[in-house]
Amino acid sequence: MREPDPEATEATSFIQLHRGKTMVTKDQLQRRITPLDGKDYGAFQSLIGTYDFEQFALIIDQIPKDPYAPPHTGIYRVQFSLADTVIEDDMIGSRIREIACRDFYARQFFYHSNKIAGKRRGTGYSGIITINEPGQTILDRSSVVINENILEIRCFVGLPASKRNVKAKLAVKMLLEELPEIVNMSLHRENTGRDQLLSHIHTAVDAEFLREKLSDLGLLAFIANGAILPRESGISDRTMTSDSIIPFKSPESLKTEIDLPYAGKTTGMGIPQGVTLLAGGGYHGKSTLLQVIEMGVYNHIAGDGREQCVSLIETVKVRSYSGRHVVKTDISPFIRNLPFQEDTSAFSTENASGSTSQAANIIEAIEMGAKVILMDEDTCATNFMIRDMYMQKLVKKSDEPITSYIDKVRQLYLENKTSTILALGGVGDYFEVADHVIQMINYLPEDVSAQAKDIMINHPTQRTKEDVEFPIQPKARIPVPESVDPMSGYGKWRLYTTEIDTLHFGRNKIDLTDLEQLIELSQTKAIGFSMLYARKYMNGKRTLKQVIDLVMADLEKNGLDILSDKISGYFAQFRSFELAFALNRMRSFTVNQI
Repeated sequence: MREPDPEATEATSFIQLHRGKTMVTKDQLQRRITPLDGKDYGAFQSLIGTYDFEQFALIIDQIPKDPYAPPHTGIYRVQFSLADTVIEDDMIGSRIREIACRDFYARQFFYHSNKIAGKRRGTGYSGIITINEPGQTILDRSSVVINENILEIRCFVGLPASKRNVKAKLAVKMLLEELPEIVNMSLHRENTGRDQLLSHIHTAVDAEFLREKLSDLGLLAFIANGAILPRESGISDRTMTSDSIIPFKSPESLKTEIDLPYAGKTTGMGIPQGVTLLAGGGYHGKSTLLQVIEMGVYNHIAGDGREQCVSLIETVKVRSYSGRHVVKTDISPFIRNLPFQEDTSAFSTENASGSTSQAANIIEAIEMGAKVILMDEDTCATNFMIRDMYMQKLVKKSDEPITSYIDKVRQLYLENKTSTILALGGVGDYFEVADHVIQMINYLPEDVSAQAKDIMINHPTQRTKEDVEFPIQPKARIPVPESVDPMSGYGKWRLYTTEIDTLHFGRNKIDLTDLEQLIELSQTKAIGFSMLYARKYMNGKRTLKQVIDLVMADLEKNGLDILSDKISGYFAQFRSFELAFALNRMRSFTVNQI
């Protein structure tokens, strides 16, 4: 237990009145820092505590013992009175409004901290003040919390060091000059535009409203006229800025109008339920359109270009990915009669092929309740997508264990009500099974469904439809809790991530490269902790979906803080699909199939 601080003052500021705590003043904090100059970096541990800055409180919960330690290992909290912000009750009156409000302040704090103290000034991560960087989407984030009358910012202060020695003078400047300036500029009502905050909230509310309307309208996705689809680059989700960019415009046949709460009447292209092909020549925009649909499960910030481009939340992008782990997954609707009579109704492998990985990905998505499957032929296994008539003549079906997706796509929709949107430019046989064909020409869509049907009438395919009698009803799987073990081979707790597509969990290094709808590192981090949290619901009776549904319900009710007994500003909202898919890719993960 911490001894009473002899320097602590009686409660005077708003924080003290609300919290009933005594705190050390900022002047006393300076007197603590100054004698540390030149000492080993570990001397900064003496600063852990709560400090009264009059306009806000600074709570230092954890300081890394090494300047090279990554930012998430430091826990610094700024508590600011809601009364001193522009936040009004109706701005946080619903879940989506509160999420947008907190997301807005995360962006404000990141912008001003980057501007004032965003450069390293010393060894490792020392000399910087920052917060978990938000991307292009409005997410529930643990970096900003609204609790009663307090707006809490969870940031990182890289206390400065030269090699591993304390730089006290710069530490004083950072904590007593730069941090107060960042707090004032990003949080105080005098420096925050109320209209800017409202715009951020309204953007999220409109997008959420749009998404909730899709099912009622029989749609899978909506892309607004005027939307800017291209991104800055293949590794950047930011809007491309160029005079040559062509704003999106819906073809008349697919035009949909929706009245939004704040943006009013909005017109765009609605993609109906069923099987839709996105066709077109290379570099004409079909993959770009598919990526917008893929990212439509998220709400985008104002100015992103995709603010009113939304998809059903149960939309899952699927691809082939050789080498992934698969455990007791029923891929028999697509692959059966393997050589040596291997049972594909409970298929397991440590090294899936392109076709088996794609089959497993689809089945796992359906198991978790996917309503839309997205695929781009560029990342699909060719032998999984189609067997043309020439190959059918050469290789008898009895010698081919794979049933191509072209022969199951309509069955998937009719039996499971799971639609498919497929981007392709080289396989016209899919015209026969498509409800709609959208051709991208110079980055603009044209509805060519009628032309595609005419082509099939005048030039009917001569391939044989294969293997239609087997239903697509994945067998449920019950996870084994002991297989979700965070302990390393050395008996130490191991759960961390430094890249979006890689998660270290116990003995496992989980490859998430093919989860293309993961967009922020903080999501991956939260997924890792959620995998561990999910163990409490693994009782040998609940299915994987039931377990994950309980986890997601807890997160929605209680927030991201339930994932760890330590306060973290580095968690962000994710979907149930990515949590399930991460577990499925963990090589130690085992299940019992029902």
